[in-house]
Amino acid sequence: MQSSYNYWLVAISFAVATLASYTALDLTGRIFLLASAPRRHIWRLGGALALGVGIWSMHFVAMLAFSLPIPLGYDLGPTAWSLALAIGASYLALCMTTRARLTPGHLLLGGVLMGLGIAGMHYTGMAALRMAPAISYQPGWVAASLAIAIGASSAALWMARALSNENTLHLARKRFAAALVMGVAISGMHYAGMAAAGFAPGAICGAANGIDSTWLAILVLLSTFAILTVTLMLSRFDVRTTFLLGAVSKLNGQIVRLATLDALTGLPNRATLTERIDSAIAHGRRQNTSFAVLFMDLDGFKTINDSLGHSAGDEVLIAFARRLEQCVRANDTVARLGGDEFVVLTENLASRDAAAALADGVLDRMRRGTWSDAQPLQVMPSIGIALYPADGDSVETLLKHADAAMYEAKRAGRGAYRFFERSMNEAATRTLQIQHALHEGLVNNRFSLEFQPKFQASGDTLAGAEALIRLHDPQMGTLMPLEFIPIAERSGQIVQIGYWVARETCRHIRGWIDQGLPAMKVAINLSPRQLLQPDLVDTMLEIVRSERVECTQLMFEITETVAMHDAARTIEVIRAFQASGFEIAIDDFGTGYSSLAYLQRFRVKQLKMDRSFTKGLDSHGPEGSAIVSAIIALAHSLHMDVVAEGVETQSQLDQLRSMMCDEIQGFLLGKPVNADDFGAMLRGRMMAA
Repeated sequence: MQSSYNYWLVAISFAVATLASYTALDLTGRIFLLASAPRRHIWRLGGALALGVGIWSMHFVAMLAFSLPIPLGYDLGPTAWSLALAIGASYLALCMTTRARLTPGHLLLGGVLMGLGIAGMHYTGMAALRMAPAISYQPGWVAASLAIAIGASSAALWMARALSNENTLHLARKRFAAALVMGVAISGMHYAGMAAAGFAPGAICGAANGIDSTWLAILVLLSTFAILTVTLMLSRFDVRTTFLLGAVSKLNGQIVRLATLDALTGLPNRATLTERIDSAIAHGRRQNTSFAVLFMDLDGFKTINDSLGHSAGDEVLIAFARRLEQCVRANDTVARLGGDEFVVLTENLASRDAAAALADGVLDRMRRGTWSDAQPLQVMPSIGIALYPADGDSVETLLKHADAAMYEAKRAGRGAYRFFERSMNEAATRTLQIQHALHEGLVNNRFSLEFQPKFQASGDTLAGAEALIRLHDPQMGTLMPLEFIPIAERSGQIVQIGYWVARETCRHIRGWIDQGLPAMKVAINLSPRQLLQPDLVDTMLEIVRSERVECTQLMFEITETVAMHDAARTIEVIRAFQASGFEIAIDDFGTGYSSLAYLQRFRVKQLKMDRSFTKGLDSHGPEGSAIVSAIIALAHSLHMDVVAEGVETQSQLDQLRSMMCDEIQGFLLGKPVNADDFGAMLRGRMMAA
């Protein structure tokens, strides 16, 4: 019997197959997003229903495109069975593609079972025609349709799994392309099965009086498009909802993390530490137990940060955090308060000695331990220890007292630990007061300069002066540099203070010149923090130019210890200053561990011999004289002048003159005076000449 096809309806059947395939791919990705097993099962069932109806309806739309010269209809029973087979095959497909692990064996087995289910759906649907005589099938085409069904099913399983990740780039386009391929395969299986079917001449359709094929196809087509479209919309909406819920959950987790952990090191932060100390206090009160708070600050960290940059500083902090966790007990709390400040809370201490042993262990491990992080920069902490309940019964008090003890450890030489003592409160309070006074001093112009004259050793000729800073606070009175300079150095205030000294010195030099007094070379001390400033020389040049002073009238003094801390950097700074017309002196020479090779490379104008050697001329006899004589000879051999500090006796002056020392500075010849008195000294010397 001759058959024919309506190609418009063939195209519609292909569109249905493609839409069903796209729905299958989308549902696979949707199910993968679900963490809840019950929800995954519900979506598999719902998806199988939608996908099964889609594949089944493609069959009947294609059958509508197929026509014979006799009326056609479908028996309800076999038609229902064919739908059940399509839904069952779809459920199997979704189960296979959403497995946690899909092996090649599982893929092949799933493809075979799904292909047989689809083929069974097709041939059961054909049987619903109840043709008499029965449809005859060509084995070759039947085999081809089965092969296509199994191959298409296997390919569909693989593509669905490959495109299940919702974060895949251009996912919608890739799924659409895959759906086209799957649509061609499903349609190919159907039309191969139709090609296998033979209808005898004069055959009749026994179900012609059953379900009318035209109305069945129209109903199925509309229902299928509605079901697949709604399924896709629900899937997309649920995906967005899931992503939104996931994003909110992730954001909430990040907020909790930020609220409880330090962002850089992952250690508990101040808020978390406060809660744990509070809990330890409550437990200590109930059980009458003690614990310790170890407050740590990294020695020299600011230098690393300033010289190597914040990224290097962050690496050091992370490495130190990891190492510190390895140095303490498993149940101890290691927290970062911020910057380079860390705290260890160690509970259930047996004695004060246990806290000391823990601090000793941290220092020893940091000093000698080998580490897997391969961090080349070794840093040592200074540790302050406060004990509960002896040193406080609140979080604030314990942290404050541990901090005070830590600063005492720094003053004791760093890389050490100290227990809190009541006297430290006074020192900590004094430090805070001085920090405030430094800030107010800059804002309210409470700093002043004094100038200590320097003389030629061969006579009483005035050779220059050294600028010495003073701080006058309304509450604390006059503060000397030895008290406030170390605090300014630690707080970073020394940088702006140093620039103030340079500008004020230049202003006084300009004032003396405007009074017709001779130009004097004035020495200014540079601090370690100043030397790390990348714009140090440029800022000094701007200052001297704005105050109309020559660079040759300033000499910058760098202590020997600071110069040798980073000799390469020191050489770079010295060269930059000298290229700009400034002169450099090495101050406190003999107190550090100078390398003669570096001393030669520095090529500075002066060596300022530390006052301890000057004092040794009287107290150490020939040995003291020999050392001073050697220093002077060394400096002269390197074409440097020598300035002796702290000259207070005539005996010291006489010996220095006999040793050919170049300049003298000390109370014997001149004490520090203010700018007006130094100007009067210049005027008197000028009139005497």
